[in-house]
Amino acid sequence: MAVTLDCESALGDPVMGIDEAGRGPLAGGVYAAAVSLPLSLAAEMLSGDWSAVNDSKKLSEKRRTALAEVIKSTPGCRWAVASASAAEIDEINILRATHLAMRRAAESVAASLGSAVDGVHCLVDGLAVSTLPRATNVVKGDAKSLLIAAASILAKTARDADCLRLEALYPGYGFAKHKGYPTKAHIEALARLGPCPEHRRSFGPVMQMELGL
Repeated sequence: MAVTLDCESALGDPVMGIDEAGRGPLAGGVYAAAVSLPLSLAAEMLSGDWSAVNDSKKLSEKRRTALAEVIKSTPGCRWAVASASAAEIDEINILRATHLAMRRAAESVAASLGSAVDGVHCLVDGLAVSTLPRATNVVKGDAKSLLIAAASILAKTARDADCLRLEALYPGYGFAKHKGYPTKAHIEALARLGPCPEHRRSFGPVMQMELGL
């Protein structure tokens, strides 16, 4: 199913799409991206340079990277990527940290539009977000909405890039390959090396490892 502008058109300008990446991994931050584009320009992009934009999970890493650069360089496109750290996740839980990252990204885009965040309609993938006062949640929105799909690409590529940083800082865990998810190789590395500073201590496998269970 191709993404459309139906959700965006129902709300009208200005509108932004928001999505996250990295709720499930055992290490690193959770990332969120917000993307806004005037609807007249978005309609042009949908049949042009953004025609391949889709749910990031449906795209290859190479295609995601290329599309991320197209999205960021589109004249008139306002975008932002934000995160909540592993420490913040441990302090307030993963759901609240995800909503915090979304709020940070949304505030940045709203500011670039000369508005407060409550002055811009937000389309959010998945469930409702308490930190965004004018948010409309769209189940599987990254496969339906052009702006949510664009945000999913930016969030995913930003988090993947951060995993390369973790790979360089903490070699041996395999962050570049498993991206922090609880794969067999990651669990084995945890058992061998113990948690690194970027591991989420509140997540079961890491907590068990620290407790020696």
